[in-house]
Amino acid sequence: MKRSLALALAAALSLSLLAGCGPKNPPAGSGSSTSGSGQPGSSSSQPDASPDQPVVEVDAPVVKFMALSGPTGVGASWLMEYYSAENAFPDMPFVLDSAIATDNQEVSNALVNGDADVAAIATNVAANLYAKSGGAIQVLAVNTLGVLYILEKGETVAQLSDLAGQTLYAPSNTKGANPEHILNHLLEGNGVDPASVDIQWLTPQEITVKMTSSDAGICMLPVPAATALLVQDSAVREAVSLSEAWRELEGGELPMGCLVASSDFIQENPELAEAFVALYGDSISFMTGEGNLPDAAALAVKMGILPNEKVAERAIPQCALTLLTGQEMKSTLEEYYAVLFQAAPESIGGGLPYDSFYYGVD
Repeated sequence: MKRSLALALAAALSLSLLAGCGPKNPPAGSGSSTSGSGQPGSSSSQPDASPDQPVVEVDAPVVKFMALSGPTGVGASWLMEYYSAENAFPDMPFVLDSAIATDNQEVSNALVNGDADVAAIATNVAANLYAKSGGAIQVLAVNTLGVLYILEKGETVAQLSDLAGQTLYAPSNTKGANPEHILNHLLEGNGVDPASVDIQWLTPQEITVKMTSSDAGICMLPVPAATALLVQDSAVREAVSLSEAWRELEGGELPMGCLVASSDFIQENPELAEAFVALYGDSISFMTGEGNLPDAAALAVKMGILPNEKVAERAIPQCALTLLTGQEMKSTLEEYYAVLFQAAPESIGGGLPYDSFYYGVD
């Protein structure tokens, strides 16, 4: 697509949003994107006419997007809904063809085999994939900070040092993964030998049963599983936020989710990549906007990212949604990767990512 056409599309997009012709319920600041310079695909969308949504013909690039269910994908809910073919509007910069995955490996495979152009994925998985694929992806932004919590039914834990000598239930699918490395690092930083904590690795369902069927118990869970347990049993309380513990120990943020794109997609469609990041920022703005929580929760459930609206309304404020780009993204990730490299080099591909991993950083 020639530059003159790209500029024309960008101007048309801004005008359409100002005139109310853009997607429904746009958050403040939407319409800041530009049109892509390449066309990885095209869409001619003709949704069924209705009094609220007339037939709209769209000829725009198709961006194949895959999001991980849970907090990592929550921020994309608005974008997935209102930039889909079903909600097409004139002069949209791209049509989003979205899919939800429940496993990081599924997302990694999609990025490698071309089934996804852009994806929301765990930060350590992004570094690992970059190393194993020879630089086939780049990280566009950090989209999710820490979402791990120590929950207790009782009053014995007020800080991480109180876990010494305690039994802690933890999800079995996090054993040997980032949550275990993060927990161990924070325990050691708070003067606790991780070996002194009796960690019982259980499924989230087993943890819920243990916690709800007894008078006392301590567990580590991520959002939204942590949120669901708090909703289910009012006697369970948040004892420690591992994000806050990380901040106190490291002086920075705990980046757990990110946006990545295939390097080929970025090179062939630089303006399209910029447009995606800009509109993802608008999506985050809507999902975290004051007064938007009921609608945001409904969208996250509709997209298949969170389990139900009751949990979603409580979980979204705990999802630590953000959009860190450029040097801020790089600095935050480098500090995090340095900790993981010391704890388990294999978790990030055996070494720290090169500068070429970070999109938009010279």
